[in-house]
Formats: sequence, structure tokens, C-alpha cells
Amino acid sequence: MYLFFISYYFLISSPSALYSSVEMEQTDPSPLKRFVQAKKKIGEVFEQLLVYVQEGSEFVKETCNNESLENIANRSQLDQIEAYTSKLSTIKEVLARRHMKVAFFGRTSNGKSTVINAMLRDRVLPSGIGHTTNCFLSVEGTDEDKAFLKTEGSEEEKSIKTVNQLAHALHMDESLDAGCLVKVFWPKTKCALLRDDLVLVDSPGTDVTTQLDSWIDKFCLDADVFVLVANSESTLMNTEKHFFHKVNERLSKPNIFILNNRWDASAAEPEYMDDVRKQHTDRCVNFLVEELKVVDRAQAPNRIFFVSAKEVLNSRMQRAQGMPETGGALAEGFQERLKEFQSFERSFEECISHSAVKTKFEQHTIRAKQITETVKDVMDQINIAAADKRVVSLEEREFLIDRLDFVRSQLNLLIQDIKKNIEAVTEEVKHKVSDAMAEEICRLSVLIDEFHADFYPSPDVLKIYKSDLLSHIEKGMGKNLAFRCSDAVNASVQSSQQDMMECVKPLLPSAVQSQLHMLIPSRKFELSYDLNCATLCSDFQENIEFRFSLGWTALVHRFLGPVNAKRALMLVDQTLPLTAPTTPSAPQSLAQEELMMSVVNNLASVTSRTSMSVIIVGGVVWRTVGWRLIAFSMSLYGMLYLYEKVTWTTKAKERALKKQFVDYATEKLQMIISFTGSNCSHQVQEIASTFARLCQQVDITQKELENDIRRLTDKIQKLETVQKRSKVLRHKATALEKQLEDFSSQYIHPQP
Repeated sequence: MYLFFISYYFLISSPSALYSSVEMEQTDPSPLKRFVQAKKKIGEVFEQLLVYVQEGSEFVKETCNNESLENIANRSQLDQIEAYTSKLSTIKEVLARRHMKVAFFGRTSNGKSTVINAMLRDRVLPSGIGHTTNCFLSVEGTDEDKAFLKTEGSEEEKSIKTVNQLAHALHMDESLDAGCLVKVFWPKTKCALLRDDLVLVDSPGTDVTTQLDSWIDKFCLDADVFVLVANSESTLMNTEKHFFHKVNERLSKPNIFILNNRWDASAAEPEYMDDVRKQHTDRCVNFLVEELKVVDRAQAPNRIFFVSAKEVLNSRMQRAQGMPETGGALAEGFQERLKEFQSFERSFEECISHSAVKTKFEQHTIRAKQITETVKDVMDQINIAAADKRVVSLEEREFLIDRLDFVRSQLNLLIQDIKKNIEAVTEEVKHKVSDAMAEEICRLSVLIDEFHADFYPSPDVLKIYKSDLLSHIEKGMGKNLAFRCSDAVNASVQSSQQDMMECVKPLLPSAVQSQLHMLIPSRKFELSYDLNCATLCSDFQENIEFRFSLGWTALVHRFLGPVNAKRALMLVDQTLPLTAPTTPSAPQSLAQEELMMSVVNNLASVTSRTSMSVIIVGGVVWRTVGWRLIAFSMSLYGMLYLYEKVTWTTKAKERALKKQFVDYATEKLQMIISFTGSNCSHQVQEIASTFARLCQQVDITQKELENDIRRLTDKIQKLETVQKRSKVLRHKATALEKQLEDFSSQYIHPQP
């Protein structure tokens, strides 16, 4: 009693000591903030990483689907990055739900719920003597103003008042199974501890069930800190040790704190307080170090605390209500126990903050680094592949540009050479055909003599005869000219065409070169000698009337020549009207007999000057040669006339017609020698069309080269874009790696 009054007097007289400790507790920044900051930071990093991976996935997808880029990015890379998108989304959701979790275990009535209530500064969980908590209870913060709870498997919000009916062991009619979980949501405005994503889990006593393995699997695998609430009035029991041995088997070195609760009972026996404390401490240190091996011996005492949760809860509730902390009995040493409880809270917060950051975020950070590194490697691969293909494309484009310039320049030179070649060939053909035709005209009589057909000197038959003769000459001369010229001209043309193809081949692609003989087939060249004799000789008029070879006209032509004979005959024609006038309608082709009769008539006219001249001349001749010679000469002359008259048969008329036609046709054909040669030379211009087709192939090649150059230019631009985008994405990956490294160094592996 004496000690109670002293303690009470001390609190009444010096309340500032207690209040100062509480104020210090509230003003110091909580280590739990570190977890909140780390969670926010890693959430932001994962948000950026998700956006980055989505951007990278879209970039790789566009690159894969662009056939012109020749599979710079492959489908496996795309599938890998797309898989990262879903994984990151899942991790991001998990991180958003992440919170620090501390689980309280111990035997029945050791004060687990009271410890949690003391930390929450209110009676949130049911507590009392005996077996109180019948199931697992988790307490977490809510942004709502009212408290509520949810039972396992249900989203229904129930009143916080029902927690006693659901979780208190004394209410067996409505209680839940020991392995069930009731979630209690307490307003964050009422408890600063819950504002920092902390979840406190209360449990039934480890001595009330044998389903420890299921508890561990369901509630302990994601716990960051375990608090063993022991009874300082007794000692550590095997049931408590057995449970934590099982936890240690499942988790690698769990963080365990041991609270020796109800230490206020030691105030009743102050002389044994130090010995009991040492005894408990030694047993707890051996348990943590020797049995569980979760900490070393130097750190183990920092995990062991001696507190009175009930005293702390009462004092905190009274202060929260604005009352002095004098309501209820406070045993001697309360200040030390309060400070130790606060020390536990501080150590617990530091430990759980560091542990939660490490356990909750370390693997995700490592995974984020792996994803970032993988995506960065993909961007590097794409960048390198794009750079390599860009270099190849630049070289290929440069080659095609040089090739196009070469084709254009060579084609211009080739056009000039081919033009000269074509001109030479056409000139050669012109001379060859002209010479051959001149020779054939000289042999025209032979060709006409070879013509045989029915001949009769009637107009209808003569018309048919001359038509057939013209056809014979047309065919014969054409055949002879072809024999003389076609083979040589064809050989020359073929040679020129072959030369053209050989000259053009280097300008064409190899595939076209091998098929050039199919694209431009070489066919035999045939000259067409269109003499058109029917039109040329359409105005030919034959004269197959009998003409005496020693007649007046023939003699005049023979002795005076054609020109002088024509003049002499014109003078004779002028004298004829004196004795034998004719009408204008008289035929111009006066027969030789009529002319001779006219001369005889003129001679018979003694009064005419001509008769007198003939008589005078005849007398002179008579006296010179005698009448016998004259009579003999006249007899021979008459006999010759009769002979020629008798021999002037149809055959003779045919020969005369052929001879006349030879003379006529020779003159006409001489006129078209140059024209025919030019016509044939124009026909040879077909080699120009061959060259035009070759040029067309070259034009196609040029267009293909231009299209390939444009395609390569577009491809190079796309590759440059791919390079730029891959570089940007790579730099983003580097920036994300830097953020992850900073996060690791700041939160996961901080420097001491």
C-alpha cells in the first residue's frame, strides 16, 4: 500500500513526467512512415514501369507488324514484353494492397488482446480474464468515420459491437471457428498507428488447438513481425515454443519479439525483481538464439521487453478522455514499464518497417529490375538490328543510286551509238537494194522472155496478157531482189539486233538478262519489195502494127536518130495536107503503107514540086546506075517488104510487145530505184523498234531501281525512327533502373 501511495503521489505531484513521455511519443516521427513512403515510391516506380512496358510492347508490336523492317523485332520478344504487362499490372495491384502485418501469439490469458488495445489506445478487441479471443482478429485502418467489421467470406459491414458476440469465447452460441478470421476496420482518425498501413492480428491461445500448421499457412506466411506475449508471472511454455518452432520451419528467420506481460506484478516483490527479470531474459535469449537461431546473442536482448499492457491501456485511455492518469491502481515502477512499452513500440515499428519494406518490396524490386533489364536488352537488340539493317540499306541504296546513274549515262551513250549504227545499216541496205534493182532492170528482158502466156492481138486478150506479164515481173523481180538482198540484209539486221542486245544486257538485271531472248524474240527479217508494177506501167500502150524495117519512118529513125527523125517526120506531116488532107479526128498512128501511098500519089502528080524533084533525082540515078540496077533494087525492096509482111505473125507481135514493154518498163523502173531502196531502208528501221523495246526494258529497270531507292529511303527513315525510339526507351529503362537502385539503397539496403 505504501508503494501505491508513493506512486500515486508522484503522479499527482509530477504529471509532467508522464505527459512529457507521451508527448515525445506523439511528436516523434513514426518509423512506420518509412513503409508508407516506400510503398508510395515503389508504387510510382511500378506505375512508370507499367507505362514503359506498355509503350515498349506497342513499339515492338508495330515493329513486328511492319514487314518492310524485315522482322527486326521477333514475336517471342513481343510475347515476352506483353506477358510483363499483365505481370506488372498484377504486381501493381498487389503493391496497392500491401500492408505491414504483425501477428500476436501466446497462451490463453497472456494479454495478447490487451497489448493490441494498448497499442491502439482503445478497447477495440475483447479482453478479460480467462479464454477471451476465440478466433483470429485483424485490425486495420479505414478512411471512414465509423468502425465496422467483416467476417470471413462476406463483404457485409457489421457493427463493431458484434465483435464480442463473434470473437469472445464466452459467447459460444454465435462464436466462430478458431481458424476463422474477423476483420475489424478502425477509423484512422482515432489511431495514428493504423494510418501507416499497419495490420495487427490477434490470435486464440496456442494452447487451445492442435491446428497450428493451418494457422501458420493461413495467417503467418505474410506476417512481418511476430510478437510472443508471455506471462511474466510464469515462464515460457513448450506450447509457445512448439508453435514458434513450426513458424521458424516455414519462414526464414522470422522477426520475433517477446513481451513479458503483467510485469507490474513484480512490484509486489521488489527484492526478486532483478533476478526474475534476468531469469526471464536468459530463457528468452536462449530460445531466440539457441533454439530458433533467428538473431545473434548481442541483438537478442533488444527483442525482449517487460511490460504491463493493462496499465498502459488504462493510462492512455484516461489521457485520451482528458482525465488525469490516476484512475486505477498503478504499481510502483509504472514509469519504467511505460517507457519500456514505448521502447517496444519504437523497436517494433522500426523492425516491422524495415522488415516489411524488405519482405514486401524486395522481391518485387528485383523482379522490376529483371523486367527493366530484359526490356532494355530487347531495345538494345532492336537498336543494334535496326542499325545493322540501316547500314546495309544505306549501302544497298548507294549501290542502286550508282547503278541508276550508270544505266542512265550508258543508255544515253548507247542511244547515240545505236542511232549511228541504224543509219549505217539503213544506208547499206539502201545501196544494196538500189544496186540489185539496177542490175535486175538490166536483166528485165530475160525476165520478160521467161514469161509465157496465150497471146492474141485483140484488146481483151491483150489486157489479160499485160496484167499477167506485170504480175510475172512483180513476182520475178521481187524474188530476184530477195535472193540478192534478203539474206545479206537479214544477216546484217540480226547482227545489229544481237549487238544491241549485248550492249543493253549490262544495263538490265540478271533475271531479265536470262529472259531477254524471250521478252524480245529474234525473228528472221524479210524485206518487202513493193514495186507496184501494175500502177507504174498502167499507161503502157503497145504498138504491134506491121512496120517495114526499110520504111520511110524506120529509115529516118535509123539515119537521123530519134530526135532528128522526129523533126523530119513533123516536116513530112506538114506536107501531107497539100495532097492528102486529113481530119483532126484522123488517127495519129498512120500506117506506113498509107504514108507510102501518099508519097506515091505525090510522085504521080506531075505538077507537084515533089514529083519534079523525084523525076530529076530519078533521072540522075537512072543515067548513073542504069535501069536494071534500079529494077533489081526495087525487086529486092519489094521482096523484103513481102517477107517481113509474111513473117509478121502473132509470135512476132508478142516479141514486139515484149520488146516495147522492156523499153517502157526499164524507163519506169529506173525512176523508182531510189524510192525502192529508201523503202527497204525504212523497213530496216524495224531494228529501231527492237532497240525501242530494249530501251523499254531499260526504262522498266530504271523505274524498278527508282522504286527500290524510294523503298530503301523509306525503310532507312523507318529504321532511323526505330533506332530513335529504341534509344529513348532504353534511356527510360536506364532511368527506371536508377530509380529502382535508389529505392533499394534508400529502403531495402540502407547504408548505416
